[in-house]
Amino acid sequence: MFTIISRIIQFGTKNFWRNGWLSVTTVAIMVLALLVSMGLMIFGYITDQAVASIQDKIDISVYFKTNAPEDEILNIKTSLENMAEVKNVEYISSDKALEIFKAKHSDDQTIVQAINELNSNPLEASLNIKAKESRQYAIIAEYFNTPDLKQLVDSVSYAKNQVAIDRLGAIVQNVARGGFILTIVMAIIAGLVVFNTIRLAIYSGRDEIGIMRAVGASNGLVRGPFMVEGVISGVAAAILSVIVSMPMAYSVSPYIASFVPGLDVFGYFIANILRLTTYQILFAVVIGGFSSFIAVKRYLKN
Repeated sequence: MFTIISRIIQFGTKNFWRNGWLSVTTVAIMVLALLVSMGLMIFGYITDQAVASIQDKIDISVYFKTNAPEDEILNIKTSLENMAEVKNVEYISSDKALEIFKAKHSDDQTIVQAINELNSNPLEASLNIKAKESRQYAIIAEYFNTPDLKQLVDSVSYAKNQVAIDRLGAIVQNVARGGFILTIVMAIIAGLVVFNTIRLAIYSGRDEIGIMRAVGASNGLVRGPFMVEGVISGVAAAILSVIVSMPMAYSVSPYIASFVPGLDVFGYFIANILRLTTYQILFAVVIGGFSSFIAVKRYLKN
């Protein structure tokens, strides 16, 4: 068995090098398909980090009527903190809101003077609520639709923030779907190229195959070298795709960091290079091996 396997690998390697430019063309097409696959994986990381960054800046602000008792507001805060969907809740009293307002408009003396001349504090106490996930804001907003809470609540800033979250989610979903479709298309093209390359290799070596079958070689021994050739093409393309992706990730990293502060695409690439390479090799081996298997199977039926 070991001798048979070693011969299959030896013949498959010999076929790969003997086909020359056909093998180069096959690897080149597969590299393009794998670059799309790599781009899709990196894009998934970028979108996850971008969504997390934006989500961290979005919250629900609940403003209470000026006559709402503070102890009632604090009870609501405690109740919210016990919800599984809530990440954290910040209470801002009306006095603190006034301090923040004055600090924010300290350069505008007209506003400061107008505030100082008021006999009462016009600002409302509020709760700033952050959810663990963006889709959970709807559940939190629904919490305030009970009749008891409506008597205390003046407004909830949910609808405006939800529009931004939904738009972001739609963009990410559409781009991810487009990238996935492009990866499938490129994989099919790469598979067809491998298929035709193996068919040409079979045609050029048809006399040798005929002799092997005449002396009683099994279908596995005939099929094996061509499948090995397809697998070698896939592994070579996977390694090249990682090598080509490295300078590309390094080049785009500063530009992406300018849109999403703290996001280091190149750092992510280096830290996960073994995992990404493994995925690329598996993907390429499936394309190359399966296409070779179908090509040889069709020949053996003839």
